[in-house]
Amino acid sequence: MARAEVPDRPPGEVLVMGAGTIGCFVGGSLAAAGVPVTFVGRPRVLQGLAEHGLALSDLEGGMHRLPAASLRLSEQVPVGAMPALVLLCVKSGATAAAAAELAFALPAGTLVLSLQNGISNCAAASRVGPTLQVLPGMVPYNVAEIGPGAFHRGTAGRLAAQDDAALRPWLPVFARAGVPLDLFPDLLPVQWGKLLLNLNNPVNALSGLPLRDELLQRGYRRCFAALIDEALGVLGSAGIAPAQVAAVPAQRLSAVLRLPDWLFRLVAARMLRIDAKARSSMADDLALGRRTEIDALSGEVVRLAQDQDLEAPRNARMFALLEEWPAQPRRWTARQLQDALGL
Repeated sequence: MARAEVPDRPPGEVLVMGAGTIGCFVGGSLAAAGVPVTFVGRPRVLQGLAEHGLALSDLEGGMHRLPAASLRLSEQVPVGAMPALVLLCVKSGATAAAAAELAFALPAGTLVLSLQNGISNCAAASRVGPTLQVLPGMVPYNVAEIGPGAFHRGTAGRLAAQDDAALRPWLPVFARAGVPLDLFPDLLPVQWGKLLLNLNNPVNALSGLPLRDELLQRGYRRCFAALIDEALGVLGSAGIAPAQVAAVPAQRLSAVLRLPDWLFRLVAARMLRIDAKARSSMADDLALGRRTEIDALSGEVVRLAQDQDLEAPRNARMFALLEEWPAQPRRWTARQLQDALGL
């Protein structure tokens, strides 16, 4: 993990490509610290920002408010933009279109940091936008949209990215903004470590519950644990050792998840340091009728299994449940979800 001591003034302007929960929180934190930031996003989110400004809060009690008049908002990459850093925060399914727009509008060599779920977005963006310098990143925390223009970080953690000389001048800037960034020589183990944790996203989305309430029910945790175990088996066959991203190593996490509720509360007290506002972004997607990122989570496990001539039936089943949900929306009880996964 690399760190650098360099001046804390911004190396230039930032463009957020995908002003959703992560884009607004990270980009907004940088803007609150004095970094010039342009937010490119959907009309629904931009309208909320234009009418209400940007309010950022977190589980430690932090609060930032940026008035609407101070925000630079656009539905497309502005003509003539020359950002020193782009934060790519669109949903995985929009990666190709976003990268194509960036490559068309921005100078060759523009630095792009992918703050997206999954493993393959950086490679997908690089294929479509070969003139861009795209680096993979990882967001460890949960951010929820709690109102128009209001975003709340409900869990803790530090951003991570692939080490590159172009990113090092940004480290003190991100730290000063309250969104510290760590650099790693090989981010793939970190990405897989985060993906294992994100396998709870579909469980949470189907439960219809806030994250903490869902994790306090053993039946849902058993589903989460089963998805992790299956993914770990596939990773082992592929020779990939996921990094520890949670309070306990991934190899121990599934055992902790299976503990009785009373014991889980004691053993996993740090894991349960989640406030009542936290929920998965996948739950938000279902609520808004959007397609989820299940392909970038369970779908990655299924594809890796296929590459090893293996199967990942439980992750494949979870993929199917999320894909089928719009046609048959329902809240799944813990027992129903366990039955669906063959537990």
